[in-house]
Amino acid sequence: MPLSPEELERIESLTLAHYDGQADDFWVATRRHDVSQNIAALLDHIEAPPPFTLLDFGCGPGRDLKTFSRLGHVAIGLEGAPHFAQMARAHSGCEVWLQNFLSLDLPSERFDGIFANASLFHVPQQELPRVLGELRASLKPGGVLFCSNPRGEGEEGWRGQRYGAFHDLAGWRALMTCAGFDELDHYYRPTGLPFEQQPWLASVWRKP
Repeated sequence: MPLSPEELERIESLTLAHYDGQADDFWVATRRHDVSQNIAALLDHIEAPPPFTLLDFGCGPGRDLKTFSRLGHVAIGLEGAPHFAQMARAHSGCEVWLQNFLSLDLPSERFDGIFANASLFHVPQQELPRVLGELRASLKPGGVLFCSNPRGEGEEGWRGQRYGAFHDLAGWRALMTCAGFDELDHYYRPTGLPFEQQPWLASVWRKP
């Protein structure tokens, strides 16, 4: 059964409230995570001349936002949890938009690249075609979208106080292709481990 508007609002508000309440602990736990492979996967596929204009979609406390800025790019964050957004502005010095994933207001053809690291899995599957279409519209022609999400087999629902949808490669490919993206690359993380110990599916896509 499709999720009702009331259910979608509950999913969004409770998930954001969880992150807001755990913001300081989350920052301590993740601030030194090495996502350089993911950052390179985005930047290496952008064909425009640098510096790039980038959107960090679900930027959290601003760890990767600061990295993009330090590399010389024009980086903008987007975050739905108010505490995270405040932390990201303070940590990175970048502009951060306070927007919920299900209620986006994005400029048209603004970005050379979008970095969606551990964020899009919080979008219920029924809403993903719309959200992916909005992200696509905000990319310049030839722009690149990087995604990394915990993989699964199509299951969706609550895990504690957070809602998530968990896709396998075939399902994610179908969603991205229907949204009008061309696949550039995919891989599993962490690298160098057996598949069953690689919970993250990363993929790179271009807007034709």
